[in-house]
Amino acid sequence: MFAYVIRRLLAAIPIAIGVSMVCFALVYLAPGDPVQTLLPPDADAQTVATLKRLYGLDQPLPIQYLEWLGRVASGDFGRSIATGRPVADEIFRSLGNTVLLASLSVLVAFSIAFILGTIAGRKAGSWVDRVVTGVAVLGVSIPNYWLGIVMVIVFSVEMMALPASGMAGEKFDPTSWEHIQYLILPVFTLSMIPVGIIARTTRSAVSEVMNQEFVVTLRANGLPEWRVLRHALKNALPPVLAVMGLQFGTLMGGSILVETVFSWPGSGFLLSKAILTRDVPVLQGTILVLALIFVATNLIVDLFQSSIDPRIRRA
Repeated sequence: MFAYVIRRLLAAIPIAIGVSMVCFALVYLAPGDPVQTLLPPDADAQTVATLKRLYGLDQPLPIQYLEWLGRVASGDFGRSIATGRPVADEIFRSLGNTVLLASLSVLVAFSIAFILGTIAGRKAGSWVDRVVTGVAVLGVSIPNYWLGIVMVIVFSVEMMALPASGMAGEKFDPTSWEHIQYLILPVFTLSMIPVGIIARTTRSAVSEVMNQEFVVTLRANGLPEWRVLRHALKNALPPVLAVMGLQFGTLMGGSILVETVFSWPGSGFLLSKAILTRDVPVLQGTILVLALIFVATNLIVDLFQSSIDPRIRRA
């Protein structure tokens, strides 16, 4: 197991380097000059050149990348062009809110989807299976930003039951209803797509395992159905965990629209503001951190899978 862990960690290093290169290069492919957003239209060339030199934007791209990577490795993401504050402070202040939102959404999605998928997998081909499959397809098909807008209209505007945007304070209190109510609509909206994906994966995995010979053998030996199901779920769990880990990483980086709809002060909302203002340091830092979290999540899920199913380590 130790050798497998080391091998996976070493394999993650070139992936992280490649991610940093892509994150650095992508922001320069977008049209526009970030410096122009800070200056009036009639700014002279000398002022533009001075500001570019201040932010290091006058250097060739390879030099900019190496200097940026060196600073990032030491924890310095630079300063925001729009606000002048350290990018690291901006990112990690908002990242906690995104982790909270994504974690709760994945837990809600996994709890609901695993139950639905298990029921559908045990009764493959029945009306229950068709209902669960229909719910899963509906969850995957509905755009989450559209669903968020509908939730705001129904529960915030019409019923006035839940707040429409923001959060109660800078620090979340899990014991306070005033804080919890701000999470209900974003969590529900963000969890709909993972519910559909995880439910379909669970249904396929459980259905496949339940048709294998060892399940027939367990039943022939007189094991109660709940014990048979427990053994089946253990064998069906690795692919489900892999999908759940991917969904957590996806929600961390893909919650930008939902956070924007609900004005949730997370990294997605920060990223959307940085895109509008062409704040290159914030864009680079936020994208890099979210991408590395996705890589780290996949690595953790892979190691967790291998601990459950040793056959993965031999593959």
